[in-house]
Amino acid sequence: MLSWSEILIRLALASLFGALIGLERERKNWTAGLRTHMMVCVGSCLIMIVSAYAFFDILGSKNVVLDPSRIAAQVVSGIGFIGAGTILFSKQGTVHGLTTAAGLWTVAAIGLATGGGMYFAASATTVIALIILWALHPLEYNYSKKFRRRTLRITTDSNVANIELLKNLLSKDEVKVETFSLEKNDGELIFQVKFENLGQSEIDALMNELKNNTSIKEFSWIK
Repeated sequence: MLSWSEILIRLALASLFGALIGLERERKNWTAGLRTHMMVCVGSCLIMIVSAYAFFDILGSKNVVLDPSRIAAQVVSGIGFIGAGTILFSKQGTVHGLTTAAGLWTVAAIGLATGGGMYFAASATTVIALIILWALHPLEYNYSKKFRRRTLRITTDSNVANIELLKNLLSKDEVKVETFSLEKNDGELIFQVKFENLGQSEIDALMNELKNNTSIKEFSWIK
């Protein structure tokens, strides 16, 4: 059985590892932030300690067959419920929170490793996770920006003739339209046009053209 000091060391390290990753999520104002990541990591650590050491007194007893590792294994599937709660679906069909959900799953694994006494593995995973979440974010953003699809949302009055507006948007050679949708709501027409790989010059040209169109009530870009 582990000594009290060793148990405290493992739980303290787990809370530290969880806090480091939680702080990165906290700066982006996610609901699953510092305390959530700490609780997941510490809880996973304790579950691992229980799984590895809590049944020593009955293991090997006559007519007793146990597999204590199954307790720790349930963390892997159980953490999915918390991760699912961080995933948000917007009305535009975009998904947010997948990275935070994956981070919680990783934090649970770090807690299990810490609870099992694998300090180097837990420390290395924490450093790698921080590099992925923080250091690689600018690189991912700059790379994906080149291939990002932008959706333009335009609102006009339903009694306005919008044929010319649609022709201008859909027939431009310099831009490629991926999808187009039309919705009528309370006397308004709402157009949503998704473009492929729009550059800044094309965006500026579209915005200037839309600003000069008096039939448009409002327009916005949806990420």
